Amino acid sequence: MQINFIAVLAAALIPMIMGFIWYNPKVVGNAWMRESGMNEEKMKGANMAVIFSLSFVFSFMLALALQMLVIHQFHIGSLFAHHQQDLANPSTETGALYQTIMTRYGSEFRTFKHGAFHGILSSVFLVLPIIGINAMFERKSWKYVWIHLGYWAISFALMGGVLCAWK
Repeated sequence: MQINFIAVLAAALIPMIMGFIWYNPKVVGNAWMRESGMNEEKMKGANMAVIFSLSFVFSFMLALALQMLVIHQFHIGSLFAHHQQDLANPSTETGALYQTIMTRYGSEFRTFKHGAFHGILSSVFLVLPIIGINAMFERKSWKYVWIHLGYWAISFALMGGVLCAWK
């Protein structure tokens, strides 16, 4: 199965858009600033071009990894890791088996809903522990954790949905 770089690029935009919405003062921006110790003065001194550029690169990396988590068919190829050169050749035993599996099951679970479900699971089992551990050592509140988890849960749900449904 090939990586869909257009879908990955589109999904990488989602955290950027969600960040503008989620961290807006009219949504949770004021609570986030209070819980994180951020203020207007600190925000003004930042190089926003670097921050947004690196944020997009990191979002692209997340989308690339998330694509492997939300699309089950990527795992089929990993079963044949030692025979990658044969996968594209249906005249080989491995290629024929792979083609048969992909023809029969290649579209299974390829819906927005399924991808969103796996995106939420990924945020709970990957993002929450990371944010939680960091927050405990940084002495941040649980409100801080829930603010960030909410952002990532919505972002991962949307990213997973887009990645899974985009064929």
